Amino acid sequence: MPNKSIVFQFISEPTDVNYGGNVHGGSVMKWIDQAGYACASAWSGSYAVTVYVGGIRFYKPIKIGQIVKVEAHVIYTGSTSMHIAINVFSRNLKSFEFEKKTHCIIVFVAVDDDGKSVKVPKWVPETEEEKQQEIYAKKLVELRKQIEDEMKPFFTRS
Repeated sequence: MPNKSIVFQFISEPTDVNYGGNVHGGSVMKWIDQAGYACASAWSGSYAVTVYVGGIRFYKPIKIGQIVKVEAHVIYTGSTSMHIAINVFSRNLKSFEFEKKTHCIIVFVAVDDDGKSVKVPKWVPETEEEKQQEIYAKKLVELRKQIEDEMKPFFTRS
């Protein structure tokens, strides 16, 4: 059975700072993409490309020098796509309790060496929480379709 989740932990660095003295949102988005890719490629056993990043929600800032934990786990699979939920937490070095700072969903597609999509193993939820996450992912698929329909007139503009 492939790995359905991964966790990264590290210390936020001074190079991650924004003008307000906190970790820059772009740094957090980079960590999200890296953790999502690691999870998607571990699940699929192949290279994976990001096809959608949605609903990034920054709850609270991460301070420089805090321990950061990025959790990524599969919450839904299509035939070639994987929906990965990402949660970012941080804590002060003197504390043992992490606080949730950011959440989002990333959709990856597994591809072969020629860039063509390939089938991925089917993810089957086992716990009640996983079943709820799958429902959440399916609702997001429908919302993305609605958003895409709304944006179609803007895709054709130069």
